[in-house]
Amino acid sequence: MKVAVIGCGNISRLHFSALNEIPDVEIVGAVDIKPERADAKASQFGAKAYYGIDELFANEKVDAVHICTPHYLHTPMAIKAMQNGADVLVEKPCSVSREEIKLLRKVQTETGKQLAVCFQNRYNACVQHMKNIIDSGEMGRVTAIRAFVTWSRGKDYYSDDWHGTAGKECGGVLINQAIHTVDLVQYLGGECRRLTAHVSNDHLKGVIEVEDNASIIMELEGGVNAVLYATTAFSENSDVIVEVTLENGKMRIEGEKFYSFENDAFVCRDCGGASEFIGQKYWGAGHSSLINDFYDCLRTGRKFSIDAFEGGKAAEIVAASYESSASGESIIF
Repeated sequence: MKVAVIGCGNISRLHFSALNEIPDVEIVGAVDIKPERADAKASQFGAKAYYGIDELFANEKVDAVHICTPHYLHTPMAIKAMQNGADVLVEKPCSVSREEIKLLRKVQTETGKQLAVCFQNRYNACVQHMKNIIDSGEMGRVTAIRAFVTWSRGKDYYSDDWHGTAGKECGGVLINQAIHTVDLVQYLGGECRRLTAHVSNDHLKGVIEVEDNASIIMELEGGVNAVLYATTAFSENSDVIVEVTLENGKMRIEGEKFYSFENDAFVCRDCGGASEFIGQKYWGAGHSSLINDFYDCLRTGRKFSIDAFEGGKAAEIVAASYESSASGESIIF
């Protein structure tokens, strides 16, 4: 399979590294509007450098593309790629508004192409272990979820031309860092039916145009109460915490560790599966697993599970959260 990576910034290195290990994948294109970045990745992985998506499609017949560009380009580029006959793996968020999500889903359906959203934390061993317990029903139904993302982002992180901007990043901690945890909350607890949210810039006023703190209260299907707090004003990148309360017990994930609530205390339990990190540890360990699963789907014709419809759910929650914060009103789905 001939593959190109569009966007050769920081996150692309995880995609290039994973693709380089798949035997039947040939990286034919490294695409970036900054020639030096495209040239560097092309040289490293034996590909050809292209300086725009149109140039790529004018010169290559690719089977799949990975989109690792700033957020505002994700949906337009994914649509263009599918309409040019390519399957697509897009970094989060797949879309930056609820209108974009509808359009992305429409084009995925019309073209019949595979569209994968990169929510790699679903592939973490502890997440899969928790999901299996929930789905088994052995602890009863989920009644509540709480989640915390406390990371550190300073002025240096926002020194490029798109992070921290309303027009290109299209949000801050919620759409960039916390969207993975938003996805896990609804993946484990059920689809969001109503939410009330608040976002604010408390840490980097005058430095960024977007929020560095966010809180969401969600009502999930079946009446499950969920709350999420996220900040980039903490002093370190600590492990994400997701705690699930069920009728007959509690479970908690902290990074790559799984805990069950036993005898009035949380006890760390083995959830199986070795973790191999190809990026920052706090990003999660699932990138390679997700990318390999995507290519297995392309080979076999199996439908990739986190498509525009499933992967778009977290983007919908994020977009609705911004709407709620701006209006001061709850959003009903």
